[in-house]
Formats: sequence, C-alpha cells, structure tokens
Amino acid sequence: MFVKVCGLTTEEQIDWAVELGYTAIGVVGTTKSKRYVEPARARELAAHARGKIRSFVVAFDRSEVEAVIDDFDVIQLYNWTDLPNLAYCSSVPPEPEQTCEYFFYDASVGSGVFAEFPDWLEKAPGQVVLAGGLTPDNVAEVIAAHRPFGVDVSSSLETAPGIKSFDAMRRFIEAAT
Repeated sequence: MFVKVCGLTTEEQIDWAVELGYTAIGVVGTTKSKRYVEPARARELAAHARGKIRSFVVAFDRSEVEAVIDDFDVIQLYNWTDLPNLAYCSSVPPEPEQTCEYFFYDASVGSGVFAEFPDWLEKAPGQVVLAGGLTPDNVAEVIAAHRPFGVDVSSSLETAPGIKSFDAMRRFIEAAT
C-alpha cells in the first residue's frame, strides 16, 4: 500500500515518515495553504528526503512550484499539466489524454474534509490514490471498501497547521497497512 503524508515542514517530520514506513512525503508549494513552504525551504526539505523517501511538491498550478520542480521526485498538481512525473489531483475522472504517474482523487481540494468516494474510481486508469479527510480512524475502512493503490493524509495528523504528531502518524500508517 502506497501511503503518503503531506504538508510536512521540518526535517524531523521527514525522518518520522521514513522511520514509520511511509512511501512518500509531500511539501506544499502553494501560498494559498496554511502549510506553505517557501522555495528555498522546500529545496532543503527535498534534499533531506532525497535517497530516503519519495518526495512530492504540491500546488494548484505548475507556475507556483516552477522554482523547485527539479528538486522533487513528483509534482502533484490540481491543474493538469503534461509532465512525466505528474501526480494529478481532481474530483472528476481524468480525460484519456491526461496521463499521469498517479491520480489523486481529492474532492476536498486540500481542505481535509471527508467525502464519500465515487464508484467510477474503480475504473480510473493508473495508480489511484485517495485523499481528503482520511484519518487514523477511517483509513482502514476506506481501503477495504475501495482498494486504491494508495492513500494520502495531512491535516488529521496535525496538532496545528504544518505541525505533525508522531503518534498520529504512527496510528495512521498502522491502520493503512
């Protein structure tokens, strides 16, 4: 099971993700987020993750992360862009020409509000990752019901925006795997 923890802001949080067995980490590159990390700091976090865990930079549009696009393994965007290492986020099915490495279904658009997952996800192409409102308490049930390639989590593991709880991260990965 692919399990990504997003909204990380410190090297310590990356180390926790590695220690706990997460597949990937995410750093937010959109200024619209409470978890926004400036480009210079994003580069530092990507460098810390390199060789330890797969790194994603997350934004609405490529222009928001253009300065760090080469520092991360995967570029996760809500506006489809033709990139070889794209993780496309949407609440509607991708068009056939919208190919991507990962398809993140996120009806919450990064807000962390849970919504039921639609039946069409079972037919979505590629590696489908479910996001939006997942918690240590509901992730096992969501995985059992939908059998995705993976899951993505952020706000439910925080004590404040961008401040992750080691215990909550541990509980989530245990429930997801």
